[in-house]
Amino acid sequence: MNRTLLVLTLAACMAQTGAPIVVLLGGIIGAELAPSPGLATLPVALMILGTAASTIPASFIMRRFGRRKGFLFAASYAVVAGLLGAFAIQTAAFWLLCIATFLIGSHNAFVQQYRFAVAESVPAARLGRSLSVLMLAGVVAAYLGPKTATLLQGLVPGAVYVGSFLGLSVLMAGAGTVLSFYVPDQRETEVGGQGGRSLWQIAQQLDFKIAIVASVSAWSIMSLLMTATPVAMHHLDQFSLIETAWVIQSHIMAMFLPSLVSGFLLDRYGPFRMITAGAGILILCLGVAFAGRHLMHYWWALVLLGIGWNFMYLGGTALLTRTYEANERFKVQACNDFVVFAMQAVAALSSGFFLFSFGWVWLVYLSACLLIVPLTLVSYKQLTQKGLKV
Repeated sequence: MNRTLLVLTLAACMAQTGAPIVVLLGGIIGAELAPSPGLATLPVALMILGTAASTIPASFIMRRFGRRKGFLFAASYAVVAGLLGAFAIQTAAFWLLCIATFLIGSHNAFVQQYRFAVAESVPAARLGRSLSVLMLAGVVAAYLGPKTATLLQGLVPGAVYVGSFLGLSVLMAGAGTVLSFYVPDQRETEVGGQGGRSLWQIAQQLDFKIAIVASVSAWSIMSLLMTATPVAMHHLDQFSLIETAWVIQSHIMAMFLPSLVSGFLLDRYGPFRMITAGAGILILCLGVAFAGRHLMHYWWALVLLGIGWNFMYLGGTALLTRTYEANERFKVQACNDFVVFAMQAVAALSSGFFLFSFGWVWLVYLSACLLIVPLTLVSYKQLTQKGLKV
């Protein structure tokens, strides 16, 4: 394991805890503080919107100042965001909480760049396995984030969940400390981010379209269901916070634990088969989610959701790296992440509205529609290469 992969994996174990903490608590706190029930999931949606809005600025900062300074800058203001969230809960300031979760989401845009930093530091033959090692950090984050949120929820007497966000700040500070040991690989700095083909020319490639659509579908479906699940379970179906946390924790672990094998599968079978397999698993997820709303329905649906996301997202990321040259990387990475997380933000913003207005089943229907495009494009790719190894 090279230095870049080691440092970024350790940092990701803490940096990625912000999202599960906000996903677990954002809707629950939002339901208590929001001026209307339909805005309950707005803190979670704004976290995702913060990621989408920051993808292009994050890429610009990386290109202008380097990845190390960009990573450290983001970790610093993520610490502030956690403190702001704690203060917002203490003072029952819903809109201040929204600002805090937006900043936590903005930090996530920089964390997403970890995978590109790793991809630039390893040979192509080891890309799948290296990305899998990095994604395994999510297993630690899946445990550490919800555990921090639940253990520290009563830390401040009379202000439930303030301690959870204080814990988030400590974790972000830990990530920043680890990132101080990050040294960019020489291959990351040899080639600048200027020149190359236009983004329009790059986007004409079928592989580029498949890569983006696969990631968009994976993230959007996950966002629709994951954002709504804590509210549906705890607020509507009256499951306890411990049961709700167990489902969300299991889901996030299912997002990353398959990386123990998915990287090897990617290196062996290629991104197209990974994307197809992921879509198939998501179809199973939607079938379970449609079948009922008992505890095990939620658990199985969210676990399958995590596994399907892992396969589709890993396949899409690997495929994207085939579509650009080294001097084109920043604009392509920024474009990809902006489209992916903008659509995820739309899905998160829609989640609460659909849940309260039409019900859980309509979220399942909408998710099913999002699988049509990637499956169609992959099928077209296979038909155009009939007789060739895909």
